[in-house]
Amino acid sequence: MTIKVVRGNPTPEELAAALAVVRARAAAAAETPSGAPEQRDGWSDPSRIATRRLPQPGPTTWARSYWPG
Repeated sequence: MTIKVVRGNPTPEELAAALAVVRARAAAAAETPSGAPEQRDGWSDPSRIATRRLPQPGPTTWARSYWPG
């Protein structure tokens, strides 16, 4: 791995910190199998909003259908 400073004049401590971050990210990427599915975020889980029955048809159903309760 080659790292080249394009702009600026970093101190040896700054270079060491940047290299530590790059190495940690590379190690984390190497540990994850390439074919493994990614963890889904709870916000994207459809069952989160489908925990209750949908409201009965009526004039305000469109407003109540998004926020159950």
